[in-house]
Amino acid sequence: MCLLVIAWRAHPRYRLIVAANRDEFHERPAAPMSKWPPPGEILAGRDLRANGTWLGVDRQRRFGVVTNFRDMQPPSPEAPSRGQLIPQYLEGQQDAGAYLQTLEASAAEYSGFNLLLTDRESLWYGCNRGDIFARALSPGVYGLSNQFLDTPWPKLRTVRQRFESWLEMQSTPGNCAESLFGILNDRRTVADHEDLPQTGLSPEWERILSSPFVLNRDYGTRCSTVLLLEPSGGLFVAERRFDPQGVCIGHNQWELNGGEWL
Repeated sequence: MCLLVIAWRAHPRYRLIVAANRDEFHERPAAPMSKWPPPGEILAGRDLRANGTWLGVDRQRRFGVVTNFRDMQPPSPEAPSRGQLIPQYLEGQQDAGAYLQTLEASAAEYSGFNLLLTDRESLWYGCNRGDIFARALSPGVYGLSNQFLDTPWPKLRTVRQRFESWLEMQSTPGNCAESLFGILNDRRTVADHEDLPQTGLSPEWERILSSPFVLNRDYGTRCSTVLLLEPSGGLFVAERRFDPQGVCIGHNQWELNGGEWL
């Protein structure tokens, strides 16, 4: 997952709103978002190479998302998979803060990562490349890509500004999702050369990756996800998947009212 905006207790209708794009190599196999089998029964996509996930939610309405931290350090062959961080949280019983406290002891063993986790009461951010590993976040709007939380990369500034404008509007869940997918589907806005982040990639790749929706035959946006959670517990989740040409090849959505996915 390489770009997301999140509103936590910052909207009159929804306790949590998430709009996210996952960018990955197209050759890396993945399964669409679906209900995982017991005991966890989480809703998540699945990376079929490492058997983990990048984003998921459980029936207790706990949510988690992980992004890689772009520091150009080659991954260690012995490093555990970052894709297991979300299932470990959602299939366990800890709240977000307690899980991150437990994880801190082994966090340095992983390649660089960012984590955003919610439970019923709190939103937490964790990063194993920061001076402070984890902290609770106050109600508000946040953005994340492949650097620290709210690092103002051009793509994140663009999407966050549009997201904040959207938050001021009132709409039905279906229209909300369509509007958020539209924000995520921006393929034309690319950063000027002087605004490109300097992360160790070539200028050509920095420019390709500066678009909110990354379109490239080898590496690009594989799926977009929208999540809307009401204070009452009503939950709406939708995912759209894309091929290397950026053509939508699948769309699924779920609702959780009470304890069963619909």
